[in-house]
Amino acid sequence: MSQTHQLLLFIDVVQQGSFTKAASLHEMDNSALSKQIKKLETSLGVQLLNRSTRSFSLTSAGKEILEQAKILSGTLGQIQAIADSYQAAPTGMLRISAPVYFGQRCLQPVISDYLKRYPEVKISLTLDDRRSDLIADHFDLAFRIGKLRQSNLIARKIADTRFALVASEAFVAQYGMPKTPEQLLALPAVIYANPDITLDAVQLSEQPLGEQGGKTMKSHRMQGNYRVSDVANLVTAVRDGLGYSLIDLSNLDRPISELILVPLLTDYRLSTMETGIYALYPHRRQAMLASDFIEAVQAHIGSPPFWADYMPDYEQYYR
Repeated sequence: MSQTHQLLLFIDVVQQGSFTKAASLHEMDNSALSKQIKKLETSLGVQLLNRSTRSFSLTSAGKEILEQAKILSGTLGQIQAIADSYQAAPTGMLRISAPVYFGQRCLQPVISDYLKRYPEVKISLTLDDRRSDLIADHFDLAFRIGKLRQSNLIARKIADTRFALVASEAFVAQYGMPKTPEQLLALPAVIYANPDITLDAVQLSEQPLGEQGGKTMKSHRMQGNYRVSDVANLVTAVRDGLGYSLIDLSNLDRPISELILVPLLTDYRLSTMETGIYALYPHRRQAMLASDFIEAVQAHIGSPPFWADYMPDYEQYYR
């Protein structure tokens, strides 16, 4: 194995924080990876890592060599990108993980078109609302909706989330239109919950926009007797009048007017909770295929995303 390859392995060991995770990234044995790092240290004549039974730390030499290795990695990536750009068409296998509804609604149309255009491409799509481990589960690409967590993955934001509080017209006719957060929280809610996240809290300004206190945010706990882990069922339950809910417009399949839904408390500031829709991929694994597919998804979603029209005048609300 060349010294260049060993340096790239060294970067991954440090960034992954584990020999085991780095070995999984390259589909090699933990012991084999450890041997390559030791060979690198021998060839360089310096110790890069201080090892203990369960952890390691960088030596002074290791810190300096790591920074130079990152520069080398970036240069190699640029070279590969140039080479990839001259390929006639994408080829290979792309393993994708995505939330269920997003995969059905936004990815499947792209995949259908993509495979027709590039018959040499193979795609494996796994839909699960729980967050997968890209490295452990051997995914090349994942789409995530929510707050981006700290990780060693490369993240590309492809759309903003657009949250809204909505209820059916029948629900409003039965309970009345809430005028304050307190009135809203007294009503039954339909709550989205899966093993990773529960959306049972809403952050609203203490006063309507334009009034004193309109910028001070307060978190409120939603109450309801129905929790569901599927966004399609969530929307159906709201349409059936079981309660109001906090939704992202990307989880709708058509405008709220066609769904006979109405927005609530639009004159209050509503926190986005620093969320978004992201494409994530492991370090240095975003080859031409993954990059090109992300571009196709971005083109399909649009900028602003196509669901921006599902709630007219949204830009004037919740701000």
